[in-house]
Amino acid sequence: MGKITLLDGAVGTSLWGLADKYGIKKDPVWTYNITHPELVTELGKAYAGVGCDIILANTFGANRQAVKRSSDYSVSDVVSSAIELTRDAIKGSGAKLAMAVGPLMQLMEPYGDLEEDEVEEIYDEMISAGAKKGFDCITIQTFIDLNMMRVAATVAKRYGVPVYCTMSFEKRGKTMMGNSVDDIIDELAPLGVDAVGLNCSLGPDLALPIVKEFAEKTDLPIMYKPNAGLPIMSSDGTTTSDYTPEDFAREVQPALEYVDFIGGCCGTDWTYVAKLKELL
Repeated sequence: MGKITLLDGAVGTSLWGLADKYGIKKDPVWTYNITHPELVTELGKAYAGVGCDIILANTFGANRQAVKRSSDYSVSDVVSSAIELTRDAIKGSGAKLAMAVGPLMQLMEPYGDLEEDEVEEIYDEMISAGAKKGFDCITIQTFIDLNMMRVAATVAKRYGVPVYCTMSFEKRGKTMMGNSVDDIIDELAPLGVDAVGLNCSLGPDLALPIVKEFAEKTDLPIMYKPNAGLPIMSSDGTTTSDYTPEDFAREVQPALEYVDFIGGCCGTDWTYVAKLKELL
């Protein structure tokens, strides 16, 4: 086993956690780049402080559809501010900055109305805005549709940095759209992506067989960012995790023989990543 790269934890749920701590309204987290930059800065510093090697900018959902629906901002404003805030927050830590790219809310044809050319244009607008400010790599994550992932990855590969692709799986070992590990490798490897794997959707125990399958079927580096178990909904609408940071690290440990990048997704924050750092 070579050196494993330590990723960060969740951006969205962690920013909402900070917002709740300071009595700030839960808005789409990309809006915080402009309305509450101090939250984004605090999160970046926290992840840098526990020794993450790669830290995500708060750009995951900052695509044209979402930004137009929920604000008067431009995609360029939102993405540019995200990159600047995270770069300043992690300065001097040695961590690399990743632009995060998430799926679109609408589905592509034939399941939805989005045409491939439109999807390509949306992702190019988003990623080019980040490229103007500079990033070290691009993480395309939480996708359930391999066709949409293919379009996003094709666009990302034009920018001359490493491109990492992770999809979200159900317990049966396929994405919600029915994409298997074999499908994902067959589609993405020829594009020249730099890692494949899993994020979100499952806790580390249920995700382990999928990560193992990736490792058995491809020589590409494997990326692994499971959730902190299944979220538990309380009566006031907030969610908590049934995993402590110690539980999370313990259940992640068996995956270390298969993966090259490790971090956390929904429900994990810097305290969880600190335990992963100890594990490594």
